[in-house]
Amino acid sequence: MGQEIERKFLVTSNAWRGDDKGLFCRQGYLASGADVTVRVRVLGDKGFITIKGPTEGITRAEYEYGIPAKDAHELLDHLCLRPLIEKYRHYRQHGGLKWEVDEFVGENQGLVVAEIELQSAEQVVNLPSWAGQEVSDDARYYNVNLARSPYRTWNEQV
Repeated sequence: MGQEIERKFLVTSNAWRGDDKGLFCRQGYLASGADVTVRVRVLGDKGFITIKGPTEGITRAEYEYGIPAKDAHELLDHLCLRPLIEKYRHYRQHGGLKWEVDEFVGENQGLVVAEIELQSAEQVVNLPSWAGQEVSDDARYYNVNLARSPYRTWNEQV
């Protein structure tokens, strides 16, 4: 079974920035529920479809498959729920691990989140200086929920 073990942190400074522009990512959801989500993504020039199971702690079942980018764009344009998630993904090395820093644009402009995929839920992680509050257990920061309730609307909902 495919499995994702991931921790997520808010980014607190620009110390992570480098010279790269990052890879542009568009993603959307064909289905989203408590037990399963089906995501379509174009990252750079590659297309993917991903099926994810329910989250238990920081672990969940995940199956990801490459699909033609043209097909992914058509699914995003015509079948995915709105709004789409748009972000720039940057890769950073720290403590021997590859971090993904997502700089959101569009409906989630202003949000910057760093993620690290782990081999086990107990794996010790040396946090970079720019990794702030951990939000792994805060469902608001799941991408599927950012599509339902974009970051820019959070102050409006108070």
